[in-house]
Amino acid sequence: MGGINPAGRTSGHQAFRRTVLDVLPADQQRHTIESLAALMRLAQHDEQGWRDASGQAVTEPGEHFRARVINHTLIRRNEDPRFQPPGLPANRQANLALAQPLTFRLHKRQLPEQLPASWQVRAIDHREVEVSVPAGELDVLLPDAQTPKVAAAAQLPSGFDPASLYRSVHHPRGLSMTIFAASDCLGASGLAWEGLRNRLDPDHIAVYAGNSIGQLDDQGWGGLLKSLVTGNRTTSKQMPLGYGQMPADFLNAYVLGSVGGTGATLGACASFLYNLRLGIDDIRAGRRRVVMVGTSDAPITPEIIEGFRAMGALADDASLKLLDALDVLSDADYQRACRPFARNCGFTMAEASQFVMLMDDSLALEVGADILGSVPDVFVNADGFKRSISAPGIGNYITLGKAASLVRDMLGERSLHQRSFLHAHGTSTPKNRITESHVFDEIARANGVQEWPVVAVKAFVGHSQGTAAGDQLTSALGSFSHGLLPGIPTLDKVADDVYAQRLRLSNQPQSFAADAAFINAKGFGGNNATGVVLSPAVTEKLLYQRHGKHAMQAWRERRQAVQAQAQAYLDQADKGHYRPRYQFGEAVLEGPELDIHADHINIPGYTHPVSLTVANPFGRLADDDAPGEGEK
Repeated sequence: MGGINPAGRTSGHQAFRRTVLDVLPADQQRHTIESLAALMRLAQHDEQGWRDASGQAVTEPGEHFRARVINHTLIRRNEDPRFQPPGLPANRQANLALAQPLTFRLHKRQLPEQLPASWQVRAIDHREVEVSVPAGELDVLLPDAQTPKVAAAAQLPSGFDPASLYRSVHHPRGLSMTIFAASDCLGASGLAWEGLRNRLDPDHIAVYAGNSIGQLDDQGWGGLLKSLVTGNRTTSKQMPLGYGQMPADFLNAYVLGSVGGTGATLGACASFLYNLRLGIDDIRAGRRRVVMVGTSDAPITPEIIEGFRAMGALADDASLKLLDALDVLSDADYQRACRPFARNCGFTMAEASQFVMLMDDSLALEVGADILGSVPDVFVNADGFKRSISAPGIGNYITLGKAASLVRDMLGERSLHQRSFLHAHGTSTPKNRITESHVFDEIARANGVQEWPVVAVKAFVGHSQGTAAGDQLTSALGSFSHGLLPGIPTLDKVADDVYAQRLRLSNQPQSFAADAAFINAKGFGGNNATGVVLSPAVTEKLLYQRHGKHAMQAWRERRQAVQAQAQAYLDQADKGHYRPRYQFGEAVLEGPELDIHADHINIPGYTHPVSLTVANPFGRLADDDAPGEGEK
């Protein structure tokens, strides 16, 4: 796994450790703060040790930078310059009543293409003109700055800029995050990508990656859609780079060089799980052996935030102050803006990019992969008829019910009742706290679960839209590794309308030995998904049952070298040394270089050919059975 979110880097469980920081042993706390300080460019590590940004030696970076790391990770006041005083750049329509003629000068290229009939224009030189406007009415746009109504956001750790780590040229933020996240995943795997690719038919690799609403910052569709009305020039990159499937396209073209399966399924807040399901289905059907799955969302822009605020979905400043009985002049408690299952008022917008590498079990054992867990299935169901597109529905009862049934059948009653936990969608909206808790409580009742632990990681990292379930999945893998469930720190008291009779909701981290986690997503429009993820210990037992003692022993021996390579990557990453994999314009093939045969194609640079032999779903049609002319 690899990625980045407001808690930090995904690999090595850095982001997870940030969410349980206070209960970690002292050495792990220190190491986590140091590695985050390096990520945030507060500190750098070289042969002489740790230094701050000015080059001064720092003897105790864990203590020296602790306060800055704590205050500039997770949910906090939005640090985007556009959201700072004097406020969001805007324009206000106005109709001026000119009491007398108006004369002004401007550059010739700034003149409107369609001049108002009453304007008189006189050339001053080859660049400047003088415009005379007669007295009367004049429609104008007056520059304005609006105070943001929503000041809380879950941004990547302050100081971290993925675009600065490679040769990015006007890439939308979500795509820069994709390059970093996928590279982090590859580095943390401990496997050389070329070596892995050369073991396989190139068509046995797939990438399923996207996001929920495309790239809507100024480098993508956001800039494209407002270019005319803001007077800015449309660029050649904005249109193509805005597409929702572009994270997959970027991985194929610039990171993996893959010619295998590709695509993206968009399912609002459930998009990560939708793409995870595609990968699982491909591997189960034998179509692919390695699949990179992920999403990358960067929706913290004035326009997107205003759109969700207008829906009443966000925790705006006024609502937060009302919730805490603060006066109008006080600042809201931005670090506590997201309050799943407590009295709350809306979600907090976040950005994140998460990727996981899936393999079929035989290949994982063969290459000595360091297995973090396994995903036996993802269940998806719609809501049926609804009062409105944003209203709650019934699909999530079906998805979680199927997931609970699968865990019971695979692992038994004890694992379901005592060794599983729920990773809630947990958006922090009043509607979600009622509907999702009722789903959990009813499925618990139906399965005889008495006290089901609930985790709601959005309390730390906000709602990253299509990547939200990726944040949940990688957090669950952290829980398996550390034996800890993050608490919900903003849960001072469970809201009165929450169905919690059979649920365990806590504001403190809890020690917990888990066999399985349920990753739950309730997407806008009725896109419900629940994924099952099993712990590494359970996964090894299942592999032992399928492959036997000798295969598992051989895997453990091969894994040692892979783990050493992964640790070497993590050691460098924890010191702030990153080398994202970005291969623009390298080994480009366009067709004439291929060696094409009826049953395979040889591709330069790929060890194995692409097989063109495919399964016939009907069987061969006999000559005697062919329909004659005019027959139906």
